[in-house]
Amino acid sequence: MAPPKHGLGRGLGALIPPGTAAALAQGVREVLVAAIMPNPRQPRHKIDPDALRGLADSIKEHGLIQPLIVTPAPDSTELAPRYQLIAGERRWSAAKLAGLERVPVIVRGATPQEMLELALVENIQRADLNPLEEAAAYRSLMDDFGLTQEQVAEKVGKNRTTVANALRLLKLPPDIQAALADESISEGHARAILTVADEQKQKALLRAVIDSGLSVRQTEEAARRANEEPKPKASTSPARHPPRAAREEREMPAATRALEDDFRQVLGTKVQVSRSRRGGKIVVYFYSEEELEAIYEKVVGKR
Repeated sequence: MAPPKHGLGRGLGALIPPGTAAALAQGVREVLVAAIMPNPRQPRHKIDPDALRGLADSIKEHGLIQPLIVTPAPDSTELAPRYQLIAGERRWSAAKLAGLERVPVIVRGATPQEMLELALVENIQRADLNPLEEAAAYRSLMDDFGLTQEQVAEKVGKNRTTVANALRLLKLPPDIQAALADESISEGHARAILTVADEQKQKALLRAVIDSGLSVRQTEEAARRANEEPKPKASTSPARHPPRAAREEREMPAATRALEDDFRQVLGTKVQVSRSRRGGKIVVYFYSEEELEAIYEKVVGKR
C-alpha cells in the first residue's frame, strides 16, 4: 500500500490526518462558538450577506455537518480554552447567525504560515476569493515567510505563471484595483489595462471600459493602441503662445464639436474632426474587427 501523501496543493484533505472514520470521529469535538476567534490571516475580506443567510438557514435545519478546523489560541488555558480558526470562517459566521451555541471542530497545531496557507487553499478551492484577495495572500506568503513564487505555487496547487499573473494585479493603481474588487470590471479587463505602460492612460482606459461597456477583447485592442500612441515631446524652452494644435482645439467652433457628437452617436465610437485652411480630416476610432465591420455597414452599407 502506497504511503499517504501530504501537502496543501492536494486540497483540504491535507487538513485532516488520514485514518478510519472512527479515528476521525474521535478527533472531532464540540466547542463553544464564542470560544472561537477568526483567523488573523484570513485572505478573504468580504462574505456575501445573502449567501451567508442561506447557509445559516441550512445550518438551522441540518446542523453544521462539516467540522471547522481550529488551532489553540495563544491565550488558551485548560479552564478557558480558546481557539483560532484555520479553515471554515464562512461556516463559523453562519453558525453564529443561526444561533448555534456549540459547533464541531477538529483541533490541530498550526504555525502562522500554515494558517495562511490552509485558509488560502480552502478559499481557492471554493472560489471564495476575488482576484485581489488571492494575489494579496500570495504576496503575504512571499513577504512574511520568504517563499518564492515557485514555492507558493506548489503549496496552493497552482502553476508559477498563475501566481505571477495574480501578483501583477497588485501593481494596478488603487482606483483600478477598487473597480476590480467591486466587480465593475473583470479580471480579464484588469489584465488588459495592466499592459498599458502609462498610468494616466490606464485610468482613461478604465473609464472607457466602464462608460462604454467594452469587452475584454475590445479592451485588449484599446490597450494596444494606447501603447502605440507617441508621448508628447517636452518643450526645451518656454513658449509665449500655446502650440497651434492646442489653440485650434481650444478655439474649435461649436459647430465642429456638434458635428463630432453627431458622428459619435451615429457610428457608436469616438470620432475626431479637425479643420484647417485647406480642408481637414475625420478620424474614426475602432477597437476590434467587430467594431470595424459595424462602422463599415453604417457608412457603406452591408456587403
